[in-house]
Amino acid sequence: MAAINQVTLSEAVHNNRFSAEFFDPQYVFKPSASSTWLPIGRILKKCEYGISISMNTEGDGYPIFRMNEIENCFALRPEKFAAIPKFIFQQYKLNENDVLFNRTNSFEFVGRTGIVKDQTDCTFASYLIRLVPDSNIILPEYLTVYLNTPFGIGQIKRRAMRSINQANVSGAEVKKILIPIADVTEQQKVANDLNDAFSAARKGEQLYRHAQHLLESELGLDKLEFKKPVGYTARFSELEQSRRLDAHHFQPRFEQIISHLSKYDFKRVRDIRFYNRRGVQPVYVDDGSVSVVNSQHIGPQHIDYDGLQKTSEKAFAASPEGHIKPNDLLIYTTGAYIGRTNVYLSDQPALASNHVNILRLNSGIDAAYMALVFQSVIGQFQTQKHLRGSAQAELYPADIDRFVVPILAPRKQAAIGDLVRNSLEKQQKSRRLLEQAKARVEQLIEEAAAR
Repeated sequence: MAAINQVTLSEAVHNNRFSAEFFDPQYVFKPSASSTWLPIGRILKKCEYGISISMNTEGDGYPIFRMNEIENCFALRPEKFAAIPKFIFQQYKLNENDVLFNRTNSFEFVGRTGIVKDQTDCTFASYLIRLVPDSNIILPEYLTVYLNTPFGIGQIKRRAMRSINQANVSGAEVKKILIPIADVTEQQKVANDLNDAFSAARKGEQLYRHAQHLLESELGLDKLEFKKPVGYTARFSELEQSRRLDAHHFQPRFEQIISHLSKYDFKRVRDIRFYNRRGVQPVYVDDGSVSVVNSQHIGPQHIDYDGLQKTSEKAFAASPEGHIKPNDLLIYTTGAYIGRTNVYLSDQPALASNHVNILRLNSGIDAAYMALVFQSVIGQFQTQKHLRGSAQAELYPADIDRFVVPILAPRKQAAIGDLVRNSLEKQQKSRRLLEQAKARVEQLIEEAAAR
């Protein structure tokens, strides 16, 4: 049955809004008499749109933030650059503790907010808004966390102007969002949690990069220079053996990496594993008790354990071939990030989806070490070599079996694997601190709002 909510004309005129979504009861609240709420515009020193300019990935110009680099309350490292004059850059240069607000995107992503910490050599795109609060009233960390709580997100979405597949929250609308003015001591607790979370996340990244550098150094990958010939040939016997006719499969750089690995102790994947197959088509259940890992959960470094979807115990029991065990390698086999590999470092039962390949290794092979091998140029090149399909590329278990991988001494494998495992621990610590910060702000909201 449809729910009907009525508002007076005076309310609509007062708010200058005539859309039903704005008056949705889930967003409406009244400040308690004992609390102080202010429009965000009253606590800002600056509310500024970014620059509108074409971007590049070649490193030409200054790093520029987009919506994609705002995640989990932080503005991460930009992947694109803007070729702008220095005086323009100085005008739009980010400072530590600037808050970036994503003003336009799909309704799901509009309002995504992150704070700048160590990326102050950057600028920001026009679909972001820079918010600089008066720290005598509101700490920037507190503002960031508030806009990332369910309540804050609701207040953002309440003011979103929707169109087809797009939503927009202008700077003027951002300024109208109310925020509770908490005691500075409480705000500082939130700031401490957020800053500690940032430090833990950065430490996790450093540990992972250290693992990458150690692997590259041990295998001489950091000194490799790959040939870029104008043309190349392949023997008919190679076509027969591989059963491939596409020129891409025979690129010289693929053979170069295999030749390089022959200097070390190496094996085919089929000789070091005892399980290699894709997962199953999952049945997702909102109140399920068993996690499902699909391709979107396989990240550039680690599995997104917090974002896992769920299935039922019955569905899990019916699909034993898709069961994930601790230290399994999970490989992205179809789509944009094909070949991306994470090691499953949880003892909780889980199910792999049909676009995720489960690779279970023999004893004596450090799984976290081998996941990093797959993530390195060794795995990347062999993934590219063995891809199949036209409309959509696929990586099949039989082709993964053909991969050549280096087998370092156990102590060296463990040294690299421990760095990967410690990296995940730091990132999980960061997530826990973020949740703690949000819980503090949500409690302050509850105390300040009469719902």
